[in-house]
Amino acid sequence: MLDEVLLLAGVLLVAGLAASLLAGRMRVPALVVFLLLGMLAGPDELGIVDTRDAELIRDIGLLSLVLILFEGGLASGFREIRPVLLPVATLATLGVLITAAVVGTFAYVLLDVSFEQGLLLGAIVASTDGAAIFALLRGSTLRKRLARTLEGEAGMNDPVTALLVIGLVNLQTKDGYTVVDLVLTMIGELAIDAVIGTLVGLLAVQAFQRARLASEGLYPVASLAAAFLAYGGATTLHGSGLLAAYLTGLILGSATIQGKRTITAFHDGIAWVAQLGMFLALGLLVSPHSLDDVWVEALVITAALLLIGRPLAICILLGPQGFRKNEQLALSWAGLRGAVPIVFATFPVIAGVPRAEEFLSIVFFVVLLTTVLQGVTFEGLAHRLGVTTTEPALDKPLVEVATVRQLGAEVVEVRVREGDAMTGARVKDLGLPREALVSLLVRGDEALLPRGSSRLEVGDRLHVLARREVAGELQALVDRWRTGPVGPALRPTKRLVAIAPIFRTGPWDARDGDPGDPPTVGGIEVVEQLRLRRDRPGALVVLADGRYAVSGAVLLVGSRRSVQRAARHRLAQAGDDAEAGWWQDVIGACAA
Repeated sequence: MLDEVLLLAGVLLVAGLAASLLAGRMRVPALVVFLLLGMLAGPDELGIVDTRDAELIRDIGLLSLVLILFEGGLASGFREIRPVLLPVATLATLGVLITAAVVGTFAYVLLDVSFEQGLLLGAIVASTDGAAIFALLRGSTLRKRLARTLEGEAGMNDPVTALLVIGLVNLQTKDGYTVVDLVLTMIGELAIDAVIGTLVGLLAVQAFQRARLASEGLYPVASLAAAFLAYGGATTLHGSGLLAAYLTGLILGSATIQGKRTITAFHDGIAWVAQLGMFLALGLLVSPHSLDDVWVEALVITAALLLIGRPLAICILLGPQGFRKNEQLALSWAGLRGAVPIVFATFPVIAGVPRAEEFLSIVFFVVLLTTVLQGVTFEGLAHRLGVTTTEPALDKPLVEVATVRQLGAEVVEVRVREGDAMTGARVKDLGLPREALVSLLVRGDEALLPRGSSRLEVGDRLHVLARREVAGELQALVDRWRTGPVGPALRPTKRLVAIAPIFRTGPWDARDGDPGDPPTVGGIEVVEQLRLRRDRPGALVVLADGRYAVSGAVLLVGSRRSVQRAARHRLAQAGDDAEAGWWQDVIGACAA
């Protein structure tokens, strides 16, 4: 039995991958092909899978959603979402409610359903789909602000919609259940998710930063455990769990942790498997013949959703937040539905709500219509609306760093953004520790070899190579590059101390600290670091009294010219190429 199940799973996965390639060539969203493939494999067509167990397929869908939402948060990181947190939060909450109310009202007026049933239909299709949105953005050049808004909304609105759907189902199936109960339940469960997701995320960050696992492959296992702990912990306390999983991923994605690239690559792959499996499974639920009976209802719901419900929610909520009309239109059309509404449509089927099977077919048809219509036309519409750029909406890693990590180092990519304090600064002014350096600077489509004098421009991508022991310090440094100060401190007016010799040399005094990054030399404050020695601890610095100093095993302190003369003397006596290169660097810096 097990061998047959595994064979069947392999066949379906291969068929799904082939369908994905075909969809890419036809420029049709792959999830549509996955859903259709599931329908063909179902009991009414080829009969490869002879089941329509709604509870089993719902559980498969929820597990897939946990993995997809966790990966979405991990790939985003809170620092990317923070600038658009207000529009994301309003769309994920009030936006869902407005869309559900509008679509539900139209369903009640135009279709043969009760008001409660109309609202249930509206709520099921109100949520955008994380998998569909992430897939859309991977191939898009949408402006970063709009892309991050869509990405954040897709991650946060699923829990709200799930709770709304469950509440509306309870209104129709439980005696004494009221709207007040629905509201209180939603608030309580979202609060549980927020607390558990944040707590698990923060604890996971601490664990990843402190732990040194025996194998690189164990870090993805640990991240998977964090996702399941967040979801399971929240559901055990009667939360929804979906928001908890997303928040845990978001917090992990914001932190500098061990094995982050390996973790990100693993979850990107497993999220694709989850999407493929979820769409195939959901396709099994619906018979192709049942769609003939609901196409009119599906068209009504689709029109109300795309032309009135979501545009109205976007206009009401984002207009006052500074989004222009063309941006609002793009966000309205980019609200793709996918497998998530179909998963939610299984809730009333399992609960025995009247006409639930019909609603499932309607939702399935709506998903197919909206996904094909929006997915095929979105990028062209966005370009005509002037909301695209020359850069991808989602950054892709430039290099594979597994080998670098095996050698005890990490590569961190930092993009220079509009308004960053590091804009216009020189590479040498970034204040990197001795065990880190900027290994590559990408400007547009060109890779540049950075020099200390290279100035940074908006849009530049810095690849910082750092030894593992200092990689944890980089996040605080990146925060300073964003907010400042960046660059050399303003040098004070030169003031020579009368009791100190104008030039002196001798061994390094340990009381001045690390010679690779000395805060003081001889009790005099260091105000600027001019050069940093890489082969061993050492630096060329400027002191608060105006003198120059070379730190290291041997200390040189004096005027710029006297230090330069001493460096030439040391160069002549250098015992190896590394030492000669250092003294040449000192001589050049003193001459500048």
